Amino acid sequence: MTKTEMAPATKAGLGILSIVQVAFAFLAFWDLAHRDRDEVRGPKAAWIPAILVNWIGPASYFLFGIRR
Repeated sequence: MTKTEMAPATKAGLGILSIVQVAFAFLAFWDLAHRDRDEVRGPKAAWIPAILVNWIGPASYFLFGIRR
């Protein structure tokens, strides 16, 4: 099935999921940029490519990358 064969509701749902995914990654990058080094597990530079991995990267950062 190609993109043009999708139902309008499917296209809208995928569009919304895409926006949420980008927002999730943006929030992770924003948080990373505003945290001190001692509040982040591992080097901050290592989290940049990790956050780029769809859904898993930002979730991993929020779950495992922040010292609590």
